[in-house]
Amino acid sequence: MQITILGGGGFLGRKLAGRLAREGTLGGKAITGLTLFDLQAPPALEAPFPVRCLGGDVADAATVRQAIPAGTDVVVHLAAVVSAQAEADFDLGMQVNLHGTLAVLQACRALPKPPRVVFTSSVASFSGGQEARLEDDARQLPGNSYGAQKAIGELLLQDASRKGFLDAVNIRLPTVIIRPGRPNKAASSFVSAILREPLLGLDTELPVPEDFAVWICSPRRAVDWFLHAMTMDTGPMGLDRGINPPGRSATVGKMLSALEAVAGPAARARVQHAPDPAIAAIVGTWPGSFTADRARHLLGFSEQESLEQIVQGFIEDDLAATRAERGL
Repeated sequence: MQITILGGGGFLGRKLAGRLAREGTLGGKAITGLTLFDLQAPPALEAPFPVRCLGGDVADAATVRQAIPAGTDVVVHLAAVVSAQAEADFDLGMQVNLHGTLAVLQACRALPKPPRVVFTSSVASFSGGQEARLEDDARQLPGNSYGAQKAIGELLLQDASRKGFLDAVNIRLPTVIIRPGRPNKAASSFVSAILREPLLGLDTELPVPEDFAVWICSPRRAVDWFLHAMTMDTGPMGLDRGINPPGRSATVGKMLSALEAVAGPAARARVQHAPDPAIAAIVGTWPGSFTADRARHLLGFSEQESLEQIVQGFIEDDLAATRAERGL
């Protein structure tokens, strides 16, 4: 089985690639090759199968065709410009998030056998705000450019699936916490920062009130969902290739309480309130909760861990590496 991960240098791409390398199989079939693609070529990966690491522009059709060669069975499309950056730079967001997805579609269409394509969409493709609890058939009505670009990508891949060009599973990821490394330009970056920075012994700022609710998932569970989506039977999905996976709705206050339960009161005390209207304007449109019944009961996606388990998982998986990366 040949697999390509676009965005393979990002933290979720690296985690997924590492899992594939450790297991050596996918869906009971041996992995025979893996291509990791990003703007800069991802670091080499030790694996029991050949690994190619390529760098380039995901919106460049010729480059993407190199990353998705003949014989590719599965493409995981993680490459994106994140929310606040796409809002601030409309042209860049369109180039990567829309035209990049078009390049992926065309590369997949050129393959002799239609591949499975796992596309990471986002809860940012919805609006409704804090009071919303969205059903699986809720209409996507983005309140930001990033969400609009992701919703367009979903429709393109859904139609390509209908035409038989590829076999898409569009996963609308919750806000993934706790992200390792450094803060990024995502509007939701603070959700990881208020947990990660105190665990690193650093102060951080909270731009929203503690009663602000976020639909979240852990990196561990996100990777589990990717692996499931890469081999699941898409027959029960029918025309609708969009999935709201079973994340967890949690207020910032509950997240901080989980941090305190795991790391003590001193960790929570490092989070300082600093309202940021620009950030609040973006994340405030995102729904605070989803029912996710279809993913749970029809499509077999696994449940999210508790908040305390999410904090502990970061400590076990990523804290030491993040300390080293940041020279702490």
